[in-house]
Amino acid sequence: MQPHDAHQRLEAVLDREIEVARQLAATLDAERGALTGPSSGALAERAEQKVAVLKSLETLDGELRNLCDAAQIRLPSPARTVRADARDEPMTLPPQIADRWRALLEIVAQCRKSNEINGYIVNVRQRQVRQLIDIVRGGEVGTYGPEGKTFAKALRALARA
Repeated sequence: MQPHDAHQRLEAVLDREIEVARQLAATLDAERGALTGPSSGALAERAEQKVAVLKSLETLDGELRNLCDAAQIRLPSPARTVRADARDEPMTLPPQIADRWRALLEIVAQCRKSNEINGYIVNVRQRQVRQLIDIVRGGEVGTYGPEGKTFAKALRALARA
């Protein structure tokens, strides 16, 4: 494989990977909307969509690694590429590939942050459901004192009311 051909193929795969990463970002945003909305069906659809997009991204990543191996190209580590001062460091890659790689990693970092936020929302919702179930079952309910600290306080159960 000629270096020029390898670089063009790498650019094409990175472009496709960037597009799929943008789809993932949009899917994660839609998932957040579904998490805060009333429809569990919408949430299930977003979860299926997320899995499909992640599979596409994984396939493209494998293709990218194979191309890099065949062309004996080593992409910089994500930690080095995303750092603020990394733009001042010389990169051994052609600028078109380095720019695409940096753009991809920035989108992936945004996706990671969005996914963490979505996970936090899921955890909050789970705690809320557990608290509601405890109330219905007549268990102790956590309340807040004047200092903002939580303590268990037995309330009359809704099931007995």
